[in-house]
Amino acid sequence: MLQKAPQPAVLPEPELAAIVKTGGRWRRARRYVVLAGLAIVAIVGAWFWLQSDSASSVTYATASVARGNLTVTVTATGTVQPTNQVEVSSELSGTVATVEADFNDAVIKGQVLATLKTDKLDANVTQARAAQTAREADVRQANVTAGETATSLQRAATLLRHGVVTQESYDTAKAAGDRAAAALAVAEANLETAKANLSIAESDRAKATIVSPIDGVVLDRSVEVGQTVASSLQAPVLFTIADDLAHMQLQVYIDEADMGSVRAGDAATFVVAAYPGRTFPATITQIRYAPATIEGVVTYKAILAVDNADGVLRPGMTATADITVAEVTDTLLVPNTALRYSPPVTAEETSSRGGGLLGLLIPRQPATTNVPPVAGENGERTIWVLRDGVPVSVSVKTGLSDGNRTAIVKGDIGEGDQVITAQRTAS
Repeated sequence: MLQKAPQPAVLPEPELAAIVKTGGRWRRARRYVVLAGLAIVAIVGAWFWLQSDSASSVTYATASVARGNLTVTVTATGTVQPTNQVEVSSELSGTVATVEADFNDAVIKGQVLATLKTDKLDANVTQARAAQTAREADVRQANVTAGETATSLQRAATLLRHGVVTQESYDTAKAAGDRAAAALAVAEANLETAKANLSIAESDRAKATIVSPIDGVVLDRSVEVGQTVASSLQAPVLFTIADDLAHMQLQVYIDEADMGSVRAGDAATFVVAAYPGRTFPATITQIRYAPATIEGVVTYKAILAVDNADGVLRPGMTATADITVAEVTDTLLVPNTALRYSPPVTAEETSSRGGGLLGLLIPRQPATTNVPPVAGENGERTIWVLRDGVPVSVSVKTGLSDGNRTAIVKGDIGEGDQVITAQRTAS
């Protein structure tokens, strides 16, 4: 008996449509994965290419090692002043009668500068002289009386020995003699007082004439004819006289940080605003111990001797001085920027980039930082020299520095070597 072959099962149309739709989605997802993989490969390749390109684009700024002289200076500011300056005042009160000196006048010691009216002072001198004359007369009179009583006492003593007079008469004569001697002593004391009063009056009269105490130049005059001078509370300044302006001094204030290198006898040069481009020589003659705080900085005053034979410098001019504290000749010199340079140190980035596939494929870019070089013992430093295009570290011993250049005392470095001062990376 013939049997019919079994017929394949036929899926319903809705299920067949779902299967077809699922197959299309898988093909599209696989295509997206392939495209994403290609993109990641391209990003990784570009990243490595950029890194290799930036590493090859580093350039160095260099400076040549030179041989020369180095001068270390300390800078300070101050003012030009006369070596000796005197303020002339009046010890007396009174009215100014004459003024006989003016600004910028050259005067000598003892020269009359001004006078006060002397009518009252003359009267005081006359009165004191008359009193002295009277006291001199008193002394002469007391001398006569003393002589007379001395004679009477001598006579009484003789008569007493011969029994002519009594003891009482002798005692009376002796008392008279003692009183006469005392009166003479009083008269002599009064005479000394009168002489002193006359001397005071004459001194006051002399002080009415105001004279220069030194040879110099009149810097300031603050008195006029007819002006009343009152010296009862404070002696008024009438004239200011400076000593010989051919020899002046520069007073500067030195920072406490520089005091360890500055010494009396150090040479210096200074400039003033009145003569730009011209320098004046000076020498430190004194460094004072007393501190002075200026704008919160402790300083010490130094006195510098200045030759002003041509008279161009004037009192009060502001000056900036460069004091030479050390010098070295014929030495290797490098710029201080070379001592401050150090190659960048690579450090792994600390910022979180996230994990996943992208973090595994693209490594973190290293971060670089410049660590300043540290000086070793005895002034040993490390500098970098460009040799055959490659930076090489060299250990050197440094010496004096003027703030811009430093002397090299010892090290594997020579004149003409190119020291690295900075580096640039092309962006």
